[in-house]
Amino acid sequence: MGVDEQKEEREVLDSIFPDEITDLSDTSYRISITLDQPADFHDESVEPPIILLNVTYPETYPDVGPHLDLSAPPSAAKHPLIEVAEDKAQLLDALAPTIEESLGMAMVFTLVSTLKELAEQLMADRQRQEDEIRDMEVRKKEEEANRKFYGTKVTKERFLEWQANFKKEMEEAARVQREEEEAEEKKKGGAKAAAKAEEKRMTGRQLWEKGLVGKDADIEGEDLTEGVKELKVGA
Repeated sequence: MGVDEQKEEREVLDSIFPDEITDLSDTSYRISITLDQPADFHDESVEPPIILLNVTYPETYPDVGPHLDLSAPPSAAKHPLIEVAEDKAQLLDALAPTIEESLGMAMVFTLVSTLKELAEQLMADRQRQEDEIRDMEVRKKEEEANRKFYGTKVTKERFLEWQANFKKEMEEAARVQREEEEAEEKKKGGAKAAAKAEEKRMTGRQLWEKGLVGKDADIEGEDLTEGVKELKVGA
């Protein structure tokens, strides 16, 4: 396609986009594309975003693709769902398959339509993500509120976890009690041994005073044979 054919495409585009197209030179022009906002975007204070598509014909167009660039109007406010400066590379890369499929044919109108669809889909995807995050936060708040009134819902997993923890607590309590009982038994055994040792060391008088021998026992000579017949004292 020569210069004449490029001008012919330009004239066709002028009839399609009479208020949106602006010539920049003999071989380049700019098309203003107004995007439709997602159906679930309800902020009426935000104006629909506009993308400016700059098109430059190379000498061998359309056997090669046109040179494309994207920008936003100088006075445009930042839109919450799309930022042309940040999204330009992604959008231009997404046009590559359309350019490849359209080589040899006038393709600018197709590129404008495809770019509009891609940008609007990008906005819709971001709106859906925001809605999902918002819904998740709402559900989380509702669950927290329900827990305050109804407590934590018992599931099979939570019950098994509680059961395992309870078993561990019971085993630990039993171990502590067992150790305490063993310590007490050792303490009692030590006391009995000490008492027996004390009895071994007592004199006949001390045994008599404690009532451990009969009154007729020979205290002076400590002849306690008759008085301690029933008392077993180790040697």
